[in-house]
Amino acid sequence: MATDSMRFYATGRRKTAIARVWLMNGGGKITINRRTAEGYMGRATDLRVVEQALHLTSSRDKYDVWCTAKGGGLSGQAAAIRLGIARALLRVSDEYRDDLKDAGYLTRDSRKKERKKYGRKGARARFQFSKR
Repeated sequence: MATDSMRFYATGRRKTAIARVWLMNGGGKITINRRTAEGYMGRATDLRVVEQALHLTSSRDKYDVWCTAKGGGLSGQAAAIRLGIARALLRVSDEYRDDLKDAGYLTRDSRKKERKKYGRKGARARFQFSKR
């Protein structure tokens, strides 16, 4: 179990976003790239995504979260932070595993943008075909 001076580290990824997350005992302050979560995340939806794993385990007010996020957009970064928080919570206590796994917060979302193919308009799009 966690002691007062312990810090728990985990990494989360989504699309091209990477988040490094540290979990420390505290009052529930979330810091992303040295800014408050509310100041960094533009949409309330992204802020809720970041907090999901903490709310599920009823540990929102027990831990401070400090993380760095880079790459991708804000939605990808929010999902990467959520995965990082969920993984860090596992390092705190293994009791959280079943709840986090059932909610799908421990699964890395591997969907990425498909590359554009040569001789084509996009990843799958073709140029219009004309018979005559």
